[in-house]
Amino acid sequence: MAKKEQLVTGVDIGSAAVKVCKLQKTGKGYTIMALGSAALPEGSVEDGVLQEPEEVGKTIATLFSNLKIKNSKVGISISGYSVIVKKINLEVMEEEDLAEYITSEAEQYIPFDIDEVYLDFQDLKTNGEHGERTDVMLVAAKKDVIDDYLDMLQEQKLKPVLVDVDGFALENIWETATGSSDNVALIDIGASKMNINILCDGASVLARDVVVGSDQLTEQLANALDVDFEEAEKIKLGLIPVEEQQKEVEEIFNQTCTQWVLEMKKAIDLYMANHPDKPLSRLVLSGGGSKVNGLLSFIEQETGLEVISFNPFQHMNFNRKKIDPDYIEAIAPEMAIAAGLAIRPADF
Repeated sequence: MAKKEQLVTGVDIGSAAVKVCKLQKTGKGYTIMALGSAALPEGSVEDGVLQEPEEVGKTIATLFSNLKIKNSKVGISISGYSVIVKKINLEVMEEEDLAEYITSEAEQYIPFDIDEVYLDFQDLKTNGEHGERTDVMLVAAKKDVIDDYLDMLQEQKLKPVLVDVDGFALENIWETATGSSDNVALIDIGASKMNINILCDGASVLARDVVVGSDQLTEQLANALDVDFEEAEKIKLGLIPVEEQQKEVEEIFNQTCTQWVLEMKKAIDLYMANHPDKPLSRLVLSGGGSKVNGLLSFIEQETGLEVISFNPFQHMNFNRKKIDPDYIEAIAPEMAIAAGLAIRPADF
């Protein structure tokens, strides 16, 4: 019998929580083997940088133990100021020559010392049949930030075999889960950052991180309504009615979410300026922040685009005796990046 392809266990380390996803390839699709999320102590991770590696390591180890995950090969992804993603236009050349060129010339494209970063690139092959120039996606990540993550995972007897970028993990799971090559804006709203990745003809043409997130909204609600963070979180998700303070809640919501929408519009306007004949078909929301009560219709109203909530597990199988379907439905939007890592093969 053919040996099943082993996939990495996806570990998405955010500023508020760690999300873990373990999948298995089955025929043309995937089966969910395990998934879960655990809150991180405040301040453990800030702007994508590990501040408390021991705390984060313990949280991940506990989550792996609770989910009974034995596979130690893991994939993580990064975002924030420590990673730069840039699209550059270069003459068409062989991959070996391109690698040499990038290594010697990367410094002019990135604001970091070349010795302090890990570099990677992908030729997007936009030259067509006879074109002389092509777009190349260049990624540079700070070595000290990456090394801290790798050390922390190895301390927990885990084997990190893959480091991705949040926006690209999101792109991978979207294309795998939907098979779609529509022009879409993928937007993942976390606790303290928003990833925007715009796809055109099945390729990423604009990727950026913005330092806004749903904790902003929770903190403002907590202060204005004089309630603790936990209660404010429930109000934000529409789990607690606030009849008497409805007007105040709406004002805070509109003010904060308008800021998020402005960032989305900036990216969409830039995309439309460069691709006027390729309009976006929809905006796809994921991340814990996408579950904010009323957010989808608010963004729809403000952008004029169809907005959908992304469930990466919609067409996947799972054992209903082991995993509650309601739990999958509830946790799905915030598991998108972890799922995007979990579809990657572990043949490293």
